[in-house]
Amino acid sequence: MPKLSIRDLDLTGKRVFIRVDFNVPLSKAGSITDDTRIRETIPTIEYALRRKARVILAAHLGRPKGKPNETMSLRPIVDRLRSLLDHVLDDGENVAFAPDGVGPIAQELSNNLENGQTLLLENLRFHAGEEANDPAFAKKLAALCDVYVNDAFGAAHRAHASTEGITHFVPHSAAGLLMEKELNYLGKAVTEPNRPFVAIIGGAKVSDKIEVINALLDKVDSLLIGGAMAYTFLNAQGQATGKSLTEPDKIEVARAALAKAEERGVKFLLPVDHVLADRFAADARTQIFTGKESFPSDKMALDIGPETIKLFASEIADAATVVWNGPMGVAELAPFAKGTNAVARALAKNEDAVAIVGGGDSVAAIKNSGVSDRISHISTGGGASLEFLEGKTLPGVAALTDK
Repeated sequence: MPKLSIRDLDLTGKRVFIRVDFNVPLSKAGSITDDTRIRETIPTIEYALRRKARVILAAHLGRPKGKPNETMSLRPIVDRLRSLLDHVLDDGENVAFAPDGVGPIAQELSNNLENGQTLLLENLRFHAGEEANDPAFAKKLAALCDVYVNDAFGAAHRAHASTEGITHFVPHSAAGLLMEKELNYLGKAVTEPNRPFVAIIGGAKVSDKIEVINALLDKVDSLLIGGAMAYTFLNAQGQATGKSLTEPDKIEVARAALAKAEERGVKFLLPVDHVLADRFAADARTQIFTGKESFPSDKMALDIGPETIKLFASEIADAATVVWNGPMGVAELAPFAKGTNAVARALAKNEDAVAIVGGGDSVAAIKNSGVSDRISHISTGGGASLEFLEGKTLPGVAALTDK
């Protein structure tokens, strides 16, 4: 990795500002329903604490639009942090909370930290200066610390004050262990993947994924397309798809991608059979539809069918590198989650492949299938991982100090 890592820094006695991704789901009662993002950054926090750093954690939660909003406070995260860091700290109460992200109280708490203590700042997005990447706000954040570490890969594609602006006011900016891991896995996939290299792209819209599809067509050996976007591609091949979700204005874009795949010699696999439904509902009437003829005009496709599952699983079985982003169907409804779950199991079955999974629905399928421990890397940043695969520069990464 060409950027400084936290491993390259002397942390002892330093106030280390770690930008983390604590944008976790909360229940209406304010309890954390999934702490994956918190757990993923614990190794970085622990690394700093064991080296007697004074740790300042900063994050955002939700979209409070630049104003305080009690329902999006980071305060509920303190107790979870204390329990997760209990084995590192002498005293489980050593995680303090600052009721604001900047200002005199945050500054005083930061200044008074002792070696091996942790301070969590309130939601940075309670200030408009965070998302605006306001230099004055970034400078206030920088005043809290001696060293900056970015471990929030999920926010690295945003040029915000805590991901990009702050780096202009600190002597060193480094990647945390999670950020380093993300960049190493995705970087290898983009630059020197083991082959065959297979990409699986799902989701609703071609317009959301066409840039990554076009970028991957220059890199992969096979591209597997699922989700509603597959039906725009089938339209581009001349197949009518009933009431399935499509983007008529993207048919030419889809046709161009198909032509590019043929020109590059990339195997471009679309569903060969489909789970059709009469409506978008968990209790809808369903049928398996096979063939190239037109779909029934009153039905919509909501998942890939059993023959497509076999086709995709066979391609995955032969792969040495696999990147997966996006569901194969309406995975949030149980009758239409089979394709997505089958892809998860196929990935886990190929133990020799480097498998990288990103995107909320894909990650959920991995967890629901109980195969998380058999996947090489589960990315914490859906949007960031897509932009990285597209070849875009991530502001939060570019801003880090070069080695």
